[in-house]
Amino acid sequence: MGASPSRPEPPHMFQEIVAEEKITSSSLEDQVYYGIYLAGKTKKYWVDDTTMCNCFMLFPRALTIIWGGTPQYWTWYHLKDGSNDADNQIEVASLLNVCWLEIHGKFELAYLTPGVTYEVFFKVMLTDRAYGWSVPVDLRLSHPDGTVQQSKVNLQEKIRGKWLRLKVGEVKAQQGQQGQIEISMFRHGGAWKRGLVIKGIKILPKL
Repeated sequence: MGASPSRPEPPHMFQEIVAEEKITSSSLEDQVYYGIYLAGKTKKYWVDDTTMCNCFMLFPRALTIIWGGTPQYWTWYHLKDGSNDADNQIEVASLLNVCWLEIHGKFELAYLTPGVTYEVFFKVMLTDRAYGWSVPVDLRLSHPDGTVQQSKVNLQEKIRGKWLRLKVGEVKAQQGQQGQIEISMFRHGGAWKRGLVIKGIKILPKL
C-alpha cells in the first residue's frame, strides 16, 4: 500500500495566527482559503489562492474608534460578510454625528508573508444621507521604525451606497521582522460629519 499524500506546509506563521482559536489546527488549515474568523469575529484571516500570501481584515470591533461606544455618535449593526451563510455575520460601525473623527488600528508585521508588498486600506461606505465631508480626511500609516505615510482623501466626491477602498499606504515585512504598524483615519474639528459606515481595515498583497 502506498504512503498517503502528505499535507502541504501550513501558511506563514499559521500556528501563531490561529493559536487562540478553539479548533484543531488541521481543521483550520482546511478552512484557510475560505477565511477564518479570529478573536470573536473581530478579525478575519485567509490565504489568497493566487499569490499564496496571508491576507487580513480587521473589523471595527478590533479598532479604536473615538466616541465609538457612545450611541448618539455611532451605531453598530450586523451584515453578511460576502456570503449567505448566517454564520458569516460581521459587525460594522455607522457614524451618526461627530465633529471629531478618529479611528486607529494596529497590526503585527510578523504575520505578513515576508518579502511581499502589501496594500493597506480602509473599507467604508457613504450613505445617501452623508454630510459634512467637504474637508478631506487624513489617512496615515505609521511603521515601527518611525516612517509615516500620510495622505488626504476627499469623501465629498465619492459615490454613495457602495463599498469604497481608501488606500492608506503600503508595507513590506522582512523575514523575522517584529513590531506593529498603526493605521489611522482622522479629521479633527470642522463640520459635523454623518453617514460613514466602517467595515474595517483590509491588508492584501499588492497585485
